Amino acid sequence: MQRIANLIVCKDNQVLLLKKPRRNWYVAPGGKMEMGESILESAIREFTEETNTKPVNTHLKGIYTMVIEENGQHLNEWMLFTFIARDLVGTPFKETKEGILEWHPVEELYNLPMAEGDRTNLLFAVKEKGMQYGTFVYTSDFKLLKETIQQTSEEE
Repeated sequence: MQRIANLIVCKDNQVLLLKKPRRNWYVAPGGKMEMGESILESAIREFTEETNTKPVNTHLKGIYTMVIEENGQHLNEWMLFTFIARDLVGTPFKETKEGILEWHPVEELYNLPMAEGDRTNLLFAVKEKGMQYGTFVYTSDFKLLKETIQQTSEEE
């Protein structure tokens, strides 16, 4: 099973997102974990490679199972680990081979083009306390078929 880690920075009520050229969808910078890497190491490495910056005070916000299904048949499945940081060090690239980096107001997460599961987990990451867990079932062209969400929080 593939493991993916992504990381969203939320600073001054703005989020740094990557606009992917294939679908013109927005995502949090991230990618595949390498063998032997922790999920935190992977999230920071992928974020740094894609943005040219280092996240500050990174922590885990969500763990998700992503499923691709057609006619009730599972075609693919992977795990997604979503992290957040509240600051970064350095100046982000404007564009990379992965896409275009852009700052957006948090409220735009409700409307920007993206996979609906990403919208769910990124909004939780920037707006809520605690941890979120879930399963997103998509068609092969990323139409959301089903979303199952659970969340927990620590008393602060």
